[in-house]
Amino acid sequence: MDDKMNIQWYPGHMTKTRRQMEEDIRLVDAVCELVDARIPLSSRNPDIDTLCANKPRMMILNRIDLADQSITNAWYEYFRQKGYAVLKTDCKSRKGIDRFVPAVRELLAEKLQRYQERGFVNKPLKLMIVGIPNVGKSTFINQIAGRKGAKAENRPGVTRGKQWITVDRGLLLLDTPGILWPKFDDAEIGRRLAYTGAVKDDILDTETLACHLIAMLWQRYPDALRERYKLDPPIGATGYDLLCDAGRRRGFLLARGEIDTERMARVLLEEFRSCKIGRFSLEAPYDL
Repeated sequence: MDDKMNIQWYPGHMTKTRRQMEEDIRLVDAVCELVDARIPLSSRNPDIDTLCANKPRMMILNRIDLADQSITNAWYEYFRQKGYAVLKTDCKSRKGIDRFVPAVRELLAEKLQRYQERGFVNKPLKLMIVGIPNVGKSTFINQIAGRKGAKAENRPGVTRGKQWITVDRGLLLLDTPGILWPKFDDAEIGRRLAYTGAVKDDILDTETLACHLIAMLWQRYPDALRERYKLDPPIGATGYDLLCDAGRRRGFLLARGEIDTERMARVLLEEFRSCKIGRFSLEAPYDL
């Protein structure tokens, strides 16, 4: 297993998007950032803090249906203490979606009060929605707007161009394409993004990635792996050992009894992403 696995992915359109966001930030009253509840820190683009300047901020912990609930609650408190408005959402079931507009009005209560005092009755609040690829941003906007206003696909980087989405007469959302950052200084951040599908699979060594993932899951959620894959590894087993054990027990065998670790790697990533193994969080506030 290659411990030096390095992930770099920064398509040219993302550079253009960053420049456009720098121009558009002056048009909005607040910034709402979507992150993956399983990896709230790793799925944050550090450039966003610089881009957003002093705008009021909301953190949206999305895909809570895939994350460890107790750890999601800990992240909720963590970001609240940092001064963010925080929302927990699951776009598939619409859980948390109805809280968005009230939370925005609470976040911008002072601005709304100023509008009222100046007689700006119909002046809408404008929010920029930001997030890295594949955190569910387009689906979130579609749910908020109640229509198919943004193209949503489960492929990194499909949202293009600038789109103003009308939520109601008092609220406009500015959608932006998801952007990553030019370099992942921490290789583990790159891997965590890859586990969740934020980085295209076709640029990765799937087997190496799966070895890292199964080692992390064994450390954090051994009982779930035992139940799903019937693992019973020796003390000190490596990620490759765990992947081989899982592949053997699944019957993924090649000629002469060799284990098809590549097939097992693909299965592991698919079952992790679809929550078939369990609801997992790969980072927690107490890790900091």
